Amino acid sequence: MSEFSESEVERLNKAAGLLFEAEDRLPVLKSTGWTRDVADRFFADGEKELPRPVYAKIDPAPSTERVAEARKLIDGSSSVHDWLRRLCDVTDQTASMLGAMGTAEFYTHSTALYGSPTTPIADGNNTALDLANRLDTLLSDFDEGTLRLEAPVRLSAEELKAELEAELPQHFGEDTPEVIVTSEVNAKAAAGRDYIKLREDARFTDLDVTQLLQHEALIHIATGFNGSRHGRFEILGESHPGNARTQEGLAVFAEFITGAIDPRRFRRLADRTIAIDMSANGADFLEIYNFFREKATRDAPFEAFESARRVVRGGLVEGGAPLTKDGVYLSGLVEVHSYLRAAIRAGDLALIHLLFVGKVDLEDLDAMDLLMREGLIKQPQFMPQWAKDARYLLANLSYSTFHYEIDLAQVAERYDSLLSRYKNL
Repeated sequence: MSEFSESEVERLNKAAGLLFEAEDRLPVLKSTGWTRDVADRFFADGEKELPRPVYAKIDPAPSTERVAEARKLIDGSSSVHDWLRRLCDVTDQTASMLGAMGTAEFYTHSTALYGSPTTPIADGNNTALDLANRLDTLLSDFDEGTLRLEAPVRLSAEELKAELEAELPQHFGEDTPEVIVTSEVNAKAAAGRDYIKLREDARFTDLDVTQLLQHEALIHIATGFNGSRHGRFEILGESHPGNARTQEGLAVFAEFITGAIDPRRFRRLADRTIAIDMSANGADFLEIYNFFREKATRDAPFEAFESARRVVRGGLVEGGAPLTKDGVYLSGLVEVHSYLRAAIRAGDLALIHLLFVGKVDLEDLDAMDLLMREGLIKQPQFMPQWAKDARYLLANLSYSTFHYEIDLAQVAERYDSLLSRYKNL
């Protein structure tokens, strides 16, 4: 017997459509973006003055009105109802956050949506800041310290574009995303619904090819494609703060399982988390900028500016109110990895495939499972090879479920004389 009547499915689908419309009017990254002239002025002033970004006013009313309409349609007690109610709360909170740009209140809404570096994760005993501090210490020697690992290849944006254009059709066929080289993007690379943008003056490594393919294309773009192809519940194709932690965590996990991450990239994610905590505790943009300059002395100054911008965008350049989104890369990685390990113990690949039905949060997977069992959503069309052919994933995670129970301190004690000799070099 079906869980939902036809009329109930129609109401829930209409609610999801209203939430899609509401979220689509609240683009967080676009709304909190800075124009390139803000950076130009900063460097022209000798890197000594706080930047002064200007944010366009956001009218939350059209979005909050749609949320109110959606709430009236969500009348029930299933996991699908719970999922849609959660998205109502997320959308209202997002509208409030964007309405508070440039104020201390922005940070309150940001932490409600994304958490903070000190929010407990996974088992509740650790935080993203704990992981970030440990990574920063462990990886320092492999970046700016004595054991520098130089990238063997440096690519221009045009060269990287050619590499991606050769790879993408093998995964997407006629739905292949467009690769665009442009000056109109702050980050080195950014993905949209059906494109990847590369900043024209950026330089890339050989690993960036795989990283962009696995992270941006086969997670962010692929889950968007999958979510928009069910014929209903179109909110599953939309990126929003309510799915950011899982989506970014899944994307970083994809870098790991495909060997696309290196110490510099991992440490950069850690340093962003540390910088968010610094800003939350009062550090201004200049302090954050100098922090990144010291952490990556080989990078161009603009990369430090860009990292600092990501921390304070939308909030206060004077400190005290960062955008906490970049903390979700580490917290999401831990959460997704932990879920995958639990899924392996349960012994069913369907639990892994659920992650790809659209842009979902781990909290939503019960709802996705119910929708799948009811035939209301489809199996994912686009998935990375490591999830489709999960032999390596299964072997890796099966081993890790045991390996994490080993006491590393006791192991290190066995090799103390050898390890201490190299530690002191």
